[in-house]
Parts: sequence; C-alpha cells; structure tokens
Amino acid sequence: MSAQLDIPLVFDVCCGPPMFWFDPKDPRGLFIDKRRETHVRDARDNRAPIVIDPDILADFTRLPFQDESFHLVVFDPPHMHKHRSGLAGYFPKIYGTLADNWPDVMRQGFEECFRVLKPHGTLVFKWADSSVRVAAVLMNTPHKPLFGSRRGRHTHWYVFMKDSQSTSGAPHE
Repeated sequence: MSAQLDIPLVFDVCCGPPMFWFDPKDPRGLFIDKRRETHVRDARDNRAPIVIDPDILADFTRLPFQDESFHLVVFDPPHMHKHRSGLAGYFPKIYGTLADNWPDVMRQGFEECFRVLKPHGTLVFKWADSSVRVAAVLMNTPHKPLFGSRRGRHTHWYVFMKDSQSTSGAPHE
C-alpha cells in the first residue's frame, strides 16, 4: 500500500459527484472514484454540468491506503444493475452501475472499507433499493450495523463501527 503522511479524517471511497456532501470541497474529506468525468446536461435545463472529479483515481475494491488509516469511511456504491430495464439517461453515467458479479464486488468493497478504518472507526453505508434489496447487499459483509434505516424501499443509511464484536447478518427490514 502507499505511504501516507497527512490524510483527511473522512474517506469517501466511491464519491461520484459528491452530491450529499454539504461542502464537496470540505478539507476533512478525501474523495476517491475510479473515473473522472463531466456530464453536460441539456441546455434547456439551465443546470450546471455534473462533475466527477475525485482527489484520487482508485477502485473501492482495491484502496491505495494502509490498514487503519481513517476514522470515518463513507461507502455509497452504485445501486442500479446494468441490465435493469428502463435504465437510461444520465443516471447510469453519473452514478455508475452494478455488474453481474455485484455480490463479489460488494464483499470486496466492504472488506476494503473495514480494512482502512481505524479501530472503533465508523463506516456510513448508503444504498438505494432500486435494483437489489439492501438485505441482499448487507449479506456481503460479516459486520452488523449499529443503526440505520429499518423500513422503506428507497434510500437506506446504515452506520457500522469497526470492532471485534461485530457480527454477521442483515438487519430486520
């Protein structure tokens, strides 16, 4: 893994366009994505382009950091399966898509997120039930969330803490 000097406290491992950040340039955050792109919207919309401009280009399944580097990790991977009918427009370009091997990718992503967390560090996981149910995704980590969304069929947030007492299993829906 890479040598590290002064790194931010918060690590967004697949930032895409960091839309849920109140300040996408917050110096406490380090933003990683596997792509750097700009998507210009229809001029009739009169909206700014969508910019994916991470600090570092990297894949969340192979993070270029030493073990136990971050206090807080944000994990908001693509939620839509690439073969979902009706998946068109800007959405897949901006947010990415899930490949057919998504369970393996999610398992590797969770492993990497926990690997780079400091002891008792926090992982915030965001998922939308657009193609794959959150319970199926959470089966790809041996860690049990502390708290988060327990109902609903839209966007879910889960908070995990890295410790030796974490257990496997999806929370009740």
